[in-house]
Amino acid sequence: MAGESPGDAAGYSLPWLSLCRCKTHQGCRNHPGCRRTKTPSILSCMRATQYTCMLLSYLIENKADKKKLVMKLKQLESSMSSGRKMFRLGNVVHALVAARRAAELPEVVPRLCLTGSHLSRALYFVCDAALWLRSVGLQPHLDKPKWHTWATKCYYCSLLMNLARDWYEISWRLEQAALEEKAKENCAWQRDGEELNGVRSDGLHSFLCQLFQILKKNPPLLLDLVKNLCDLSGPLDTLGIYKTNPGVIGFCGVLSSLVGILTLASPHLKLKQ
Repeated sequence: MAGESPGDAAGYSLPWLSLCRCKTHQGCRNHPGCRRTKTPSILSCMRATQYTCMLLSYLIENKADKKKLVMKLKQLESSMSSGRKMFRLGNVVHALVAARRAAELPEVVPRLCLTGSHLSRALYFVCDAALWLRSVGLQPHLDKPKWHTWATKCYYCSLLMNLARDWYEISWRLEQAALEEKAKENCAWQRDGEELNGVRSDGLHSFLCQLFQILKKNPPLLLDLVKNLCDLSGPLDTLGIYKTNPGVIGFCGVLSSLVGILTLASPHLKLKQ
């Protein structure tokens, strides 16, 4: 299970499982009749449970008196993984729709990054569905290692596209901050006839300080960056790019799942697509 990629982490929903009794207030949460079945939240909880089991089983697997508990944790982890695959069967269409919407974005870099990310994720869901069919016995002769590798590569590509988009957002905000700082210095020079007396720190320290301030002021960008970096641990290990262990993958998976649950509970913390 260490190499499984968390494909539902992007918050894709299944339209055929979203029940809403209010035709007037779509997405309304203030009226009892407008409440919807949130499939993404179910998937996020299942994902968090799966990676929690992976982390706990890794931490106690060397204890002789905990072998039965480790076995139960691994069985629960496997059950959560299979359940998530079943729930994700409808996400291929949703990913393609998201890719079409992303292709209409006005800015070039976000358009390319998000379109590529959604298309890669759609391919991941296709591979994931094929693996699910094999697990339930409908495609017993399917080459599981090959399809699993393809799925991981697609998910890895999707994460790289998301990180490229995050870096674009950060770079743009760094540039804006630098322009604002320069404008303030020019105003102070014209007013006082001399440069500011404050000590400027150049180089890496200045960059890190500006980066910290930008992420602090933009929680959605920070959460999206943390989530994508955490999700990288699984594909990097599976593809042999950077080998870790189930403990690291489990911890990163739990952290990423908690971020996903937080953004579902508070939509204003989700980075706008």
